[in-house]
Parts: sequence; C-alpha cells; structure tokens
Amino acid sequence: MFPSWSFANISFFQPHAFLMIGIPGLEAIHGWISIPFFSMYTAAFTGNCLILLAVRRTPSLHQPMYYFLSMLALTDVGLTLATMPTTLAVLWFDHRLIGFNTCLVQMFFLHFFSVVESSVLLAMSFDRFVAISNPLRYASVLTNNVIIRIGLAIVARATVSLFPLPFLLKRLNFCPGKILLSHSFCFHADVMKRACADITVNIIYGLYVVLSTMGIDSLLIVLSYALILHTVMSLASPRERIRALNTCVSHILAVLVFFIPVIGVSMIHRFGRHLPPIVHALVAYVYLVVPPVLNPVIYSVKSKPIREAMLRVLSEKRKG
Repeated sequence: MFPSWSFANISFFQPHAFLMIGIPGLEAIHGWISIPFFSMYTAAFTGNCLILLAVRRTPSLHQPMYYFLSMLALTDVGLTLATMPTTLAVLWFDHRLIGFNTCLVQMFFLHFFSVVESSVLLAMSFDRFVAISNPLRYASVLTNNVIIRIGLAIVARATVSLFPLPFLLKRLNFCPGKILLSHSFCFHADVMKRACADITVNIIYGLYVVLSTMGIDSLLIVLSYALILHTVMSLASPRERIRALNTCVSHILAVLVFFIPVIGVSMIHRFGRHLPPIVHALVAYVYLVVPPVLNPVIYSVKSKPIREAMLRVLSEKRKG
C-alpha cells in the first residue's frame, strides 16, 4: 500500500517516500538473487574489518602504506553499510519504501564514501611516489601527523563538496506520480530526475562535484604513476625496477576496480537512457558492491605482510 500524500501547498510537493526497486524484470527471483548479494556484502564487511584489525594488531604494519590501506578499508565498510540495509530489505522482504529525508541521508553518505575512496586512492598514489622516488625520506615525509592531516582533509573535502546536494534536492518540486527510483538505494542523479522542476542547477553542481573530486583525482593518479614510471626507469638494475613496480600492483588494481565502474555509471546516467533498466541497475551494483569486495582480496593476495597478519587475526579468533 502506498502512503497517503499530504501537502499544504498544491504548487509545491515533496513525497513522503520513494519506491525502490531491486533488479528490474527479475522480481520473481529476488529471493535467489539475495544469496549472492548477501554473500558479497558479508565478504566486503568481513574482509575490510580483517584488514583494520590486522593493521591495528601488527606493529610492523604501523607504516604510512598500511595506514592508507586502513583508510581504504574503513571507507569500504562505510560504502557497504550505506547500501546494504535497503538492498537486502528489497530483495528479502520486498520492503520498497524509503522516506524522503532518509533517502537524502543515504544519498549523502553513499556519495560521501565514494568521494572519500577516490581521495584515499589518490593519497595512496602519493605514498607510492614518495616511497619509490625518495625512499630515504619516506618516513620523515609521511609522518603520523601528516597522515592524520591528510585523512582529515579527505573527510573535509568530501563533506564540503556534498553538503549542498540534499538542500538542492529539497528545494525542488516533485511530481506526485514520479516516486519510483531506478535502484534499491538513492543516487543523486536518480532522485533529481523525479522532480517536475528545472534541475539545471542540480545537473551542473553534480557534474562539478564529479569533475572536482573523482575527475581531478584520476588525473593526479595518472600523473603520479607517470612520475613513478620515470623514476623506476632511471634505476640501473632490472631487478630493482621490477621490485619497485611490484609495490604498486595492488594499488593499480584497486584504482581500476574503483574508477572503471565510476566511469560506467557516469556514462550510463548521461548517455544511456535508451538502455534497459536492468543495465542501469547492474552497473550501479558493480560500482557500489564490487570494489569493497575485491579490495581485501587484492591486498591479501598481493601483499604478504597483510595476508600473514590477516591469517594471524583469524587464528586468534579461533583460539579465543
């Protein structure tokens, strides 16, 4: 049953709630679809929490590289928790209504953690650049105080960039009949399209946020690796070159896992209106669910210290 809509002024309307959907066209098998989703959410939450515990409990991992990895893991936990409740509620219980203000809160945190993840990946590329180009000054450049300041700057940047978004949506006049969202969570690009008002300001500001955060971050990451490659090629020994590049493999994979879906979501929202709804849904799920699942796998496979520390945490849990 839909809630009754009440509003004082008929010229301005905001819905009490939006109606979410799961996988369009596959509603009959949502129960089965929930199994892989629950498995991925569990893997993402468990894997990233293991990384956090491993770094915290292992003194040898109290280094800049692993502090930044902890930031990435914490961000992935936040991104997982931002979408998991509504997605599983839709798939398990067909609970599709989400309150207007609740939707705006979820939208803010969903985009907040996405911007934070992009910024953390940029910080990690800077970490790799300093470690390879000037290893003797690595510890003196990236001190604990510097890392804390970088973390605070990342949070402040994301907060300032995204703070106006909910208010830009609250000023819009919505259509009473347009309450059906395209996902089981709230995207800014999806919510603003339910309005009957002029959304030019929302489109421009949304594009500005994407370009000023993820756009700039991706360019600076590419620049960092161009400088890293220049430094590596100046090394005399081929073995040293390979060893230096091997320290970057995990980060490069994490960058690709995050930014490729980001590009896909941006392209589809702007140019893929003719595509079936299921394509929009699947690309969005890949963007939000896959990176938190794969990042712990990537770092546990490619980084021996992280893998050993995670195994120690697991063995301690079993003994306890």
